[in-house]
Amino acid sequence: MNRRRVVLLGASGSIGTQALEVVRAHPDRFEVIGLAAGSDHATVTAQAREFGVPTVAMADPAAAAAVRDAAPGVDVLDGPGGVEELAGMDADLVLNGITGAVGLAPTLAALRQGTPVALANKESLIVGGDLVVVAAEAAGGRESHLIPVDSEHSALAQCLRGGRRDEVGRLVLTASGGPFRGRSAVELGAVTVEDALAHPTWAMGPVVTCNSATLMNKGLELIEAHELFDVPWDRLDVVVHPQSVVHSMVEFVDGSTIAQLSPPDMRLPIQLAMSWPDRLPHAFVACDWTQVAQLTFEPVDRTTFRALDLAEFAGRRRGTWPAVLNAANEVAVEQFFAGRIGFLDIAEVVERTLMAWDGEAAGNPRDLADVLAADAWARRHAAAALTASNVSAGGGDRPNARTTGESA
Repeated sequence: MNRRRVVLLGASGSIGTQALEVVRAHPDRFEVIGLAAGSDHATVTAQAREFGVPTVAMADPAAAAAVRDAAPGVDVLDGPGGVEELAGMDADLVLNGITGAVGLAPTLAALRQGTPVALANKESLIVGGDLVVVAAEAAGGRESHLIPVDSEHSALAQCLRGGRRDEVGRLVLTASGGPFRGRSAVELGAVTVEDALAHPTWAMGPVVTCNSATLMNKGLELIEAHELFDVPWDRLDVVVHPQSVVHSMVEFVDGSTIAQLSPPDMRLPIQLAMSWPDRLPHAFVACDWTQVAQLTFEPVDRTTFRALDLAEFAGRRRGTWPAVLNAANEVAVEQFFAGRIGFLDIAEVVERTLMAWDGEAAGNPRDLADVLAADAWARRHAAAALTASNVSAGGGDRPNARTTGESA
């Protein structure tokens, strides 16, 4: 059997390093032919040496120069254009583990080349959903060329194998509830960055962990599920499941529900995405069903955790709305990390930015430039909303996705 040639984007991050664990476990199945990262040249240089990778791209030109000096036999590309060029090279799979909206251009580059993308960069579908879906369909099909890596979407893809698409009633995503499950808005007013990064079940990067604490991450995953599986918004739902063992469920029209269960370990969905549609005979971890355990479920507190409704509000409108949502959230989270705003101010900044955006006038994005323009506008507006008077004032008509949104 030929080894699958893999380009790994975000190689130095959590997804990238765990993907390389999968390669170590299956050297006969995978060959890493390209690595991309931002500035961590030491990690990428070591990875390139270990796996014999011929081509590396570093978004930071100074980091690219450091790799050239340390690994003279490796072809090194630099800058965002270099990462995009690497993503568009001839490969069997591109695994996009980049964090943030900067992952969109490499996703599009891979799809234009006709290469399937194992997508951990959810922002690709959130920021550029229309563009990515069209590119995937042109490359050969949405389901064959957009392979989910997130545990929730991997679970949904697996559960959907249990029936025909016309038999699907609802997709139900599970949320751990993050570190602040059960707390009131008053209690959240004084939480710290350290509190927000103390996730009870998952080990993730800081931005994703903070998004999990606000439940923005779950809102972004709803948008991603809508785009990946082409399921109407009224057939998407979220429930809180603190144990993070049931990763998502598909409810069929006859009332039967199929769920996917496994320990909260990202190596499982990463391995499945890299070998999709096959399963490989190696389990990093597995559930021990001989032990007493509880699996509990509860509704989401959408009043306290408003980010979920904000994401659905934007997602139902599609077009450039999700790009504005994502950009405003990235700015707000960055400022929260810097200690300039409080935890509850994150949703406030995002809401104010959404309410100021004229998405109807902007229309659907025609190309990447339209998406980037909406992204840039949102970042400017979010930054302007970060003054103490603006953020703390609150007020205005709050968007309620379930009563004002259009179903798609």
